[in-house]
Amino acid sequence: MNNSVGNTTRLLGAGLRALLVLTVVCGVLYPLAVTGVAQALFHDKANGSEIEANGRVVGSDLIGQRYDLPLKQGRQTPEPDLRWFQPRPSNGLGENSVNTRYKLLLSGATNLSGDSKDLIAQVKKAKAAIIKDNSTTTHEVRPADVPADAVTSSASGLDPHISPAHAALQVHRVAQKNHVSVARVQTLVDENTEGRTLGFMGEPRVNVLRLNIALKELTARGSGS
Repeated sequence: MNNSVGNTTRLLGAGLRALLVLTVVCGVLYPLAVTGVAQALFHDKANGSEIEANGRVVGSDLIGQRYDLPLKQGRQTPEPDLRWFQPRPSNGLGENSVNTRYKLLLSGATNLSGDSKDLIAQVKKAKAAIIKDNSTTTHEVRPADVPADAVTSSASGLDPHISPAHAALQVHRVAQKNHVSVARVQTLVDENTEGRTLGFMGEPRVNVLRLNIALKELTARGSGS
């Protein structure tokens, strides 16, 4: 009986010591070490790849956001502010989901097949809006000019990038709305176009937030050249 109690006591003591050691190592020392290395070597990425403008954080390099007008009474969704470059559609989870406007509660794809009637209807509606919004008094957008990423959402519904073709599609409209020359706005797009990762992975892309920050700086200077 005494041996049994003694063995149990020793086992409990060993278990508690192991729990204490593992808690300190895995719950304190390891997280501190990982956090320290991340902050020292990858400070920007470890903190969410934040983007700053005028001394304050305005977003992340990794998450898209919209540029809309104030919501009008009687409408469920706001209209896009056409002074700014717009991201790709964000209806990845459907029109009635919580993430229709880049809200960070959920993200995901529609999982609609290529021949889905719902997807085809969404694409046709988005394409008509793209043509209407981006045609100006001096430039008419043709259906063939509209790239795929202008009318379809990404797998996450939160893509921060658009293709150079999608950005170029918006240049005339942005230039007219901001009273800036087309050439100057196109230069902004070119300056903010990222190439393929390591020269061969992925596709060229434009971060919409960074592009709009550059546009805001341009218009603040009052440059129309």
